[in-house]
This record gives sequence, structure tokens and C-alpha cells, in this order.
Amino acid sequence: MTRFKIALHYQILIALLVAIAIGYLFPNQVHYFSWIGDLFLRALRMVIVPLIFTSIVSGVISMGSSGQLGRLGLKTFGYYMLTSTFAILTGLLFVNMIQPGIGADLGLKQNVDHLPTDTLTFQDTLLNIIPTNIVEAMASDNILPIIFFAILFGYFISQVKENQRKTLNNLFEGLFEVMMKITHLIILFTPLGILGIVAKEVAHNADRLGAIGQSLLLYMLTVILALLVHAIITLPVILRFIGKLSPFKHMNHMATPLLTAFSTSSSSATLPLTIEAIEKKGKVSNRISSFTLPLGATINMDGTALYECVAAMFIAQAYGVELSFGMQMIVVATALLASIGAAGIPMAGLVMITVILSAVGLPLEGVGLILAVDRILDMMRTTVNVWSDSCGAVTIASSENEKLAASIKR
Repeated sequence: MTRFKIALHYQILIALLVAIAIGYLFPNQVHYFSWIGDLFLRALRMVIVPLIFTSIVSGVISMGSSGQLGRLGLKTFGYYMLTSTFAILTGLLFVNMIQPGIGADLGLKQNVDHLPTDTLTFQDTLLNIIPTNIVEAMASDNILPIIFFAILFGYFISQVKENQRKTLNNLFEGLFEVMMKITHLIILFTPLGILGIVAKEVAHNADRLGAIGQSLLLYMLTVILALLVHAIITLPVILRFIGKLSPFKHMNHMATPLLTAFSTSSSSATLPLTIEAIEKKGKVSNRISSFTLPLGATINMDGTALYECVAAMFIAQAYGVELSFGMQMIVVATALLASIGAAGIPMAGLVMITVILSAVGLPLEGVGLILAVDRILDMMRTTVNVWSDSCGAVTIASSENEKLAASIKR
């Protein structure tokens, strides 16, 4: 008798549909199992820092000893800057065409509690990359300093004597394998975790879903259309013509991480699943994935950068402020720089918006206009973030002449 087994991404999809139904129909009973979602997120966050640190160190050791780190680093950063810029310009195009903020009801504005009054400048972001205390950075999940230290640490391990390098390399490769086995165990419980997370969110917003949909529908439509264009046109074109890869095959490989990103709204929490999918299904080497994916989960935020640009323009339109071409270019540049430093900033989404609003002289209180639908759009932009990270990993791997599962056969 054969066992009937449902693929993990189908299990997650079923869990999503069940969670939406339960959250909407039985909002008062959700608390009985919403704790499972909290437990799942805690388990994912538990492995993020050790997984990032061990994967980057082990990857950089091998690249540093073979002289490949500089080339791979240039390719990775080049991809991140290119796709983020494309994403922001796509958002700018749609928000100027649709103009969702014209005539918007300012009575929809919500109070923003604990909004930071001080925003980080680009110089602050650069300074914060270098940790004064790496243990403190790890304890507070400050990812950018961890990545910087891991790259530095891995590179100089590759420069020590051969016997010492082999010992340390074996140590970090072993630690990385252990972290991946722990991650694989956590992945098995993904459907249950998503059931708890989504049901709780749906129940929390069930009484105002109608009002939210009517009041900010045009704004949501603008963001969603721009995200879709970037996700299903721009990135697949890069995959097809630069990476020589099949976008459909790659999307199938990424089904589980993308559904998880949509449910959790966290690129970092999805990182373990992304690494698993890219290496096991996509056949990308650990040398590439261990460098590009942790870095991408921190600084490559196409969906978020696009969203922030549209949000800033929407607020300007709602307040009747007409931004010149030059001011709109400032919005583009600020959104790009703010997305790079977002991971190291508390309340990253709000702070990113305030950075952009401050740059073009718009009122910070305008953030209250978009809070009602922020959670819904956060799920979508996070999915695009993870999709872009994965596209970057396989495109760079293809450029390094690796044989990938999504390669187009000739």
C-alpha cells in the first residue's frame, strides 16, 4: 500500500485557506491555537543568526582562498542595486499614472503611536554596519553588522596557514550542516505555524475588512499592480535572458518559501526555507547561496522599496503636494538607500517611510493614512523581496557556470 503524501507547498496553501476561513468565521476561538504561530516564528528566529553567521563564514572561506570573493561581491551588489532601482521606478510609474492619493479622504488617518522622531541618515547606516560589540549585535538580531563581521572573519580565516584554515573551515561547515538540520525540522511544522499566524491576523481585522477595502482600494491596487509587474515581468526577464533560466521552473522550486514569506511577512524568518529550496531543489552550490541569500534578506528589498516609493507619493497626493521631477528622483534615491539599512532599524517600515517623507518635506503624520492596509501589503511586498533574493542567487550561480535545475536545456 503506497502512502499518500502532499507536497509541503500544498500543505501551506491548504493551511492558508483554512486559517482565513477560521479567522473570519470564528474570531473568538482563534486564541486557542494562535500560539502555534508565535511558537513557529520563535523557532525560525532562533536559527536566523547562527545560520547567517555560519553560512557566510563557510562560504567566504572557500571564496577568499580561491580569490573569488571580490568578483562574486560585485555581481551580488550589482544585481541588488539594479533590481531595487527597477522596482522603485515601476512603483513611481504606476503611482503617477493612477494617482490614488488625489481626493483621498484624510479622515481615514490613524494615530501613529511611538513613531520615531529621529531618522537614520545614510552616514548613520554606514556607521552601524561596523559593530562596536558583535555579541551585542547578535543578541539584538542586528543583521547588517553580523554580515559584515562574518565576511571579514571568513576572509581572514582563508588567509591563515593551511592546517588552521582547514580546521576552521571544517568547523564552520559542520556548524552550518547542524543548523540546516535544525532548520529542516522546523520547516516540517510550517503549515501549523502559518495556520496560527494567518488566523490571528484575519480575526484581528475581520470587523473592518469591508471599510478597509472601500477606503484604500485604489492605493492597494496601485501597489499590487506595481509589485506584480516587477515580480512577473522584470525579474523573470532577468532570469530568462541574463541567467538563461526557466522562470516557471524556478518559481516551482520556490513555492514553499514564497508562501511562507506571504504568511509571515518576514524575509529573515523565511531565509532558512529559501536556502533549503535554492540548494536542494535549485541545485545552487552552498558557495553561492551562503553569500547571496543572507545578504539579500538584509539589503535586497525590492518589494519594500517599491512600496515605500508608492506610499510617499500617495501621501504627497493626499496632502495636495505636487512633487517636481527632481523631488521624485529624491524619493527614488532615498527609497533605495533606506531599503539597504532597513534591517538594522527598529520599526523598519515606519522609519523607512519617515526617512523619505523628511527628504521631500512631507508631514510625518501622513504615515497614518496607510496603516490600515499596511499588514496586507506587507505580506505581498515581503513575497516579492524573497522572490528577488532567490532570482539573484540563481542568476549569479548561472553566471558562475553552475549547472542548475532551472537551466534551459539547449
